[in-house]
Amino acid sequence: MVDVINSFMRGLEKPLILWLVSQGPRYGYELIKEVKRLTGQKLKPGTLYPLLYRLEDEGFVVSEWIKKGHRDLRCYRLTEKGKDLLVKVHGFFSKPVRGVIADFLSEPERK
Repeated sequence: MVDVINSFMRGLEKPLILWLVSQGPRYGYELIKEVKRLTGQKLKPGTLYPLLYRLEDEGFVVSEWIKKGHRDLRCYRLTEKGKDLLVKVHGFFSKPVRGVIADFLSEPERK
């Protein structure tokens, strides 16, 4: 069952990260904690950072180094191109898929 859940989560990682970054600038560890809080699943750094680098290479996010205490953190924020993609993703989940997801999340019938 864990493999099914991980497989499902892999499909949602990109839209979830885009959405989280759209809420305001975020750094990697902060994203890992938020994904865990929201989904109960741990997003591994080996999965997150290549995804963030790819999103940056594709122009959906930009990063900048910030100082937090004595640490330098790479902070990511959404670009206009990323905002456009997020609108398209939102549109996808707002149409018939929303009904399927709502149905899926409803209480299963017991036979």
